[in-house]
Amino acid sequence: MNETLTKTRTTELDDPLESVPRIGRTMTRMRMMTGRRLIGRLAIQSVAPDLELSHLDVLDAVRRAQENGEVTVGAIAEMLRIDPSRASRVVSDMVGRNVLRREASQADARRIVVVMTPLGTNLLAEIRAQKLAFVSEVVRDWPQEEIDTFSLLFEKFIGGYEAIFLSRDKDTPG
Repeated sequence: MNETLTKTRTTELDDPLESVPRIGRTMTRMRMMTGRRLIGRLAIQSVAPDLELSHLDVLDAVRRAQENGEVTVGAIAEMLRIDPSRASRVVSDMVGRNVLRREASQADARRIVVVMTPLGTNLLAEIRAQKLAFVSEVVRDWPQEEIDTFSLLFEKFIGGYEAIFLSRDKDTPG
């Protein structure tokens, strides 16, 4: 680590009252960068150039929801906090693009569920590969101990962030 950066970090860390505002400012910077959806754009270019970024949100919702069992359009709508009719239109579009498919539920044949096609699975794998490559490049010059510590603290921070957000957001209409 260069001497100027070390000195700046040491000086900044001398004032514990500055730590929380620094986290807030850093979160804003990260939100601006992730808002541009760079990793998603790279993955789409590599695997399925005709897809839109909103399709990635649906794919991610399907991936997360399938951990709890079968995925319905209603579950996707709830996870994305969008109207069920909008979710249905997006899913239909993705079915038409061979990213998702609809099939009868194994638990209740009267119910239709949404599953990923091989193209959807490949797209998610590409997104993950792009993300890991990006993060690896960011921490390339960090000592392994700092990477390990940051990974644990970042996971702890995001877990706390999610928990507080969900506890405060539970009564907010979608």
